[in-house]
Amino acid sequence: MEKSNIFKHIPKDLQDELFEDIISTDTLKIERIVSYGHTSPQVGWYESQLNEWVIVLEGEAILTFEDGGDVTLKVGDYLNIKALQKHKVSWTALDNKTVWLTIYY
Repeated sequence: MEKSNIFKHIPKDLQDELFEDIISTDTLKIERIVSYGHTSPQVGWYESQLNEWVIVLEGEAILTFEDGGDVTLKVGDYLNIKALQKHKVSWTALDNKTVWLTIYY
């Protein structure tokens, strides 16, 4: 058994968003994401084959959906994104890290 902490071992300077698998199986994936003002690429969308449940543990962000809707997520806010629903990260806080926990199921 190995203990860890979701807020530990976060690099101070990130050129790119940090994606780390915590658990990964054929039917379940739990991932930590860390953003410092990072956004999705201008072209393209995230489109997971699995449902995606996401919570912001620190910081804040705005997700944009292909249908034109935006959702602002602050500390403690969570959202369930259906499989194949196209979305992107259009904004994360510049002055503080945003720590996400994402569960793909």
